[in-house]
Amino acid sequence: MATIAAMLVRAAAADPVAAWLVPDPAERHDALHRLLAMEIDHAVEFGTVDVTLDMTAVAVWHHHPAPEAAPLAGHYLGTFTGMAVPRYQRLHTLVRRYRSDAPHHWLAWLYVTPDARGHGIGRALLAHHHQHIDQIGYPVDTVVTTTTTRDYLTGQGYRATLPLHPLDGPPLWPLRRAGCPVPPTVAG
Repeated sequence: MATIAAMLVRAAAADPVAAWLVPDPAERHDALHRLLAMEIDHAVEFGTVDVTLDMTAVAVWHHHPAPEAAPLAGHYLGTFTGMAVPRYQRLHTLVRRYRSDAPHHWLAWLYVTPDARGHGIGRALLAHHHQHIDQIGYPVDTVVTTTTTRDYLTGQGYRATLPLHPLDGPPLWPLRRAGCPVPPTVAG
């Protein structure tokens, strides 16, 4: 799982929201590494982590509710983010207002390495999970940090809503993919 966390740290290091959360690049790298390693472990235990065999793409999903799972926020933010904790808390508060209490899956991360993009790998990871979640009819929620990712996901069946604006921070875009229950088959 450390390899997956390292891949996501590289992806997130230049992200506009990550740069707002922790302006210093060295501190950002350390905070992201600690947080993402914990988030990956949490998703392995209580959600789903889909990764390609060649480690060029990953999708991290959290299941809600996960009654036996401890929440990721609170203590961990203070422990892992140091001086950046006020911004992380603002971000979590903002995103929590968007998230539903109804059962759903949360797409925490979808990342394809730059050299593997354009080959349908991200679409395949999404389709794999969508097929599973459609069996139970749950929606998928996510919040993304770039218009490129927003536009990609809208092309995969997600609907964007109005952007969220953290105080003095860059915008974020909530998206939802409606639950698409598969009708039961009728035995003949």
